[in-house]
This record gives sequence, C-alpha cells and structure tokens, in this order.
Amino acid sequence: MRKSIGSFLLVFLPLLLVGQLSELDEIAPFSEGLAAVRQGNQWGFIDKEGTLVIDFRDDLVWSETADVLAYDVKSIRQPSFHNGRCIVKMVIEEIPVYGFIDTTGKTVIEYKFLNVYPFNDGYTTGIIYKKVFLGKNEIKLEVYKYKFHEVVMDAAGKIHEYVLQPENIQMRKARYERPWLRTKLISKNLIAIRGNDNRLEIRKLDL
Repeated sequence: MRKSIGSFLLVFLPLLLVGQLSELDEIAPFSEGLAAVRQGNQWGFIDKEGTLVIDFRDDLVWSETADVLAYDVKSIRQPSFHNGRCIVKMVIEEIPVYGFIDTTGKTVIEYKFLNVYPFNDGYTTGIIYKKVFLGKNEIKLEVYKYKFHEVVMDAAGKIHEYVLQPENIQMRKARYERPWLRTKLISKNLIAIRGNDNRLEIRKLDL
C-alpha cells in the first residue's frame, strides 16, 4: 500500500508543479491585481493566482537606478499598471519612444511619447512628437521637420490639453537627449508648469 501511495505521488507531483514560475530574479508588488515578475531583462505579469497573464517581454520600462522622485520615465523602478495602463518602449529611428499597453498586453496608446509619466486618476502628461514631410530638396532627398507638444492625455489616448511646445529637441541619435517634462498634474483640475526660469505656475484645467 505504501508503495502504491509513493508511486501515485511521483506521478501526481509533476502535475502540481505545472504552471508554477521559477528562476525569477525579481517580483514587484501587486498593482491593480497584477504583479510584474522579472527573468533577466524581461518582465511579465502574474495575477493573484500566480498565473502568467502577460508573457515575458523586453519592452516594459524599468530601471535598477530609477529616481523615484523624478516626474517622468526615469522614476519607474519596476513595471506596473496604473488606470489599466503600463508604459512600454520602442526604438524608432534610433530614438526611444514610449507608449502604453493594457492589462492583456495589447498596445492601446501608440509609441509617440519622448517622455511620459504613469497615469494617475485617469490622466497623464507627456511630450509627443510628429514627423512632418516637407518635400524633397534639390538633390531629391526627403526633408522632414518635427513638431513637439507637451500634452495632457486620458487613459483612452485622447488629448485634452496642448500645454507647451518644447523647443531645441534634436532628433538625431548623436545629439538626442530625452526632453524633461515641465508639467505635472497635481490634481484632476490643476497642473503645475515649470518655466524657463525654473519657477512654477499653477494653471486650472477643465478635464
């Protein structure tokens, strides 16, 4: 009888282990029912049953040297969801550009931010850009220019306010520096704006 029980456990034990995650390097706290888990440089998300609901991927934004006091992507120590959105990164023409996925892992806000902050109370601020084709020059090379705006956006991707027009952003890898955010939402209807003299202005929003 004892041998039969032992044989049963040897057969059944692998079934108990199916679905368990191992060899993880890091586990983040739960946020909105999901927790990020890391293997090497890739992160995925588990639910509260321990099921991997978003597979491991290398585009989730994080940094071991994050500045948690910063108000932009530099503040993100571990991936997490806020208002059902998590920041992801893609390199486009050698420039890092940011977008958002939802809790299924689907991209729901396209990669158009040069800098952005996680959503809070349904809104975020970020710097978006648009590449505008001007035509061809005398030697038939295509000529473009870039337009930049610092905006207030909701979690559906709708822009509610064009707050600032950043200048002097160089969109070539050799000269590119990620622009810093000059706006910060301090309540649902108030935004703080840092001027060129580094002083702050508070402006009312109608969101």
